[in-house]
Amino acid sequence: MSELELEQMQEKIDAGILLTQERLKEKVKREDGQLVVMRDGKVTHITAEDL
Repeated sequence: MSELELEQMQEKIDAGILLTQERLKEKVKREDGQLVVMRDGKVTHITAEDL
């Protein structure tokens, strides 16, 4: 693969990750749930209202 093709593929992967994150946030809000993430090496629970 050329450098340009690799860069384009990486851009598509990044866009897919961002889209997935947004969909997950919307799902948590819809279901009034919690999102569990790791920040600074600690597990953190984020409620739907905090999103």
